Amino acid sequence: MVIFVGAGAGDKELITVKGMKALETADSIIYAGSLVNPELLEYAKANCKIYNSAKMTLEEVMDTFLLNEEKGFTTVRLHTGDPSIYGAIKEQIVLLDEHKIESKVIPGVSSFLGAAASLKAEYTLPNVTQTVILTRMEGRTPVPSGEDISELAKIGASMAIFLSSGMLERLAEKLLMGAYTENTPVAIVYKATWQDEKIIRTTIKDMARQGEESGINKTALILVGDFLGDEFERSQLYHPEFTHEFREG
Repeated sequence: MVIFVGAGAGDKELITVKGMKALETADSIIYAGSLVNPELLEYAKANCKIYNSAKMTLEEVMDTFLLNEEKGFTTVRLHTGDPSIYGAIKEQIVLLDEHKIESKVIPGVSSFLGAAASLKAEYTLPNVTQTVILTRMEGRTPVPSGEDISELAKIGASMAIFLSSGMLERLAEKLLMGAYTENTPVAIVYKATWQDEKIIRTTIKDMARQGEESGINKTALILVGDFLGDEFERSQLYHPEFTHEFREG
């Protein structure tokens, strides 16, 4: 059995109870060492075999899965955040299926959720936006042409941009091709929920300069949109004049 576990955004305590229990009972853990908080390995039992996948290829990870299966081990594959977002789990699950090895996935708290918590922000504000876009800039890994930031920016929704903190100048140019303006609020959140978390509140106009001055060029999430501002309407659900199934307005 291979269990894919979302490690959460960074804070050791933000892993799910189910994920923690999987770590506690695992015979072997393969964790994304370049991203996952190593404090999570404290949940592992004393004789657990631990591997850092930062220097491993997919083939080497798969060889470890197979070796563990031969030994009758339960393996936890520990991914940062939630494994469904930039987790590269599909390619692993396909190979496991080919070898008839059972697998399951335990979700985790993504960094875009951890960042919102740190900012005390709400992505979906009434009459501001009801849509959240999770995306990334093209780099060595391309994105489909229809999903270019300049195209997505036309919606003007709340946007959480992963894997792009080293390209802030080009990112700003693409954002301004859409519905945003130079004064649209931006939050650069470095290592959300970690002890050394750093938050920069800025605008599209100034984000490249402030990112450079801070020295942040990786492990940061870029949040963009008017949800970071102060103007919004109260929700109808809790409005005294609003009638619904449980209350007469």
